[in-house]
Amino acid sequence: MRAAPGTLAVWSDIGCAWSHAVVWRLWDARRRLGLVDGVRLDHHAFPLELFNNEPTPRARIEAEWPIARTLAPRAGWQAWSAPPDTYPVTMLPALEAVQAAKLGSLAAAEELDRALRRAFFAESRCISLRHVILDVASTCDALDLERFVADFDAGRGRQPLFDDWATARGDVVRGSVHVFAPDGSNDQNPGITIDWTAGAYAVARDDPTAVEDLVRRAAG
Repeated sequence: MRAAPGTLAVWSDIGCAWSHAVVWRLWDARRRLGLVDGVRLDHHAFPLELFNNEPTPRARIEAEWPIARTLAPRAGWQAWSAPPDTYPVTMLPALEAVQAAKLGSLAAAEELDRALRRAFFAESRCISLRHVILDVASTCDALDLERFVADFDAGRGRQPLFDDWATARGDVVRGSVHVFAPDGSNDQNPGITIDWTAGAYAVARDDPTAVEDLVRRAAG
């Protein structure tokens, strides 16, 4: 598995707290290294609900995000504050939307991906719903909104999502989040080791330079 030159292939689920932290770190590292225009994130779907045949349990996400927040405090986090019956039961429409945006450009897809993550984790918005996805998309400067709506409503992001799922069922992509560089180097949860001890998550290891290394590799 290799990313295209100048890109990092990011395999993740938008509803995964660890991936929200890692994606933020990738954006932040790219900015610090002066590579905002030199490295793109190529988002691929790792749809947890299709692997598990169930929605990702809310209790699991609520146990994970306070720990993930310590890894990327500025990424945007809050406990779910909207009515309980508006909590997303599926992330597939959001994942499909990112793939539809990618038909326009990687820049559009990565901006929509981050905006949808923040809408869920920081704003308690139900990103399962079309009107919410379109409202979030309207804030993305890199997105040709008219083209995106046409592609999304035509279902043009659906097959790429299922193609990603088929690839992810192999033995190379190990989970959400897994990042691949053009030289073949890769890291799952780059620089981070998570422990589950005594019924609680904890960060056992954290090397923030791991994401910088991946960004440098993508830049060549």
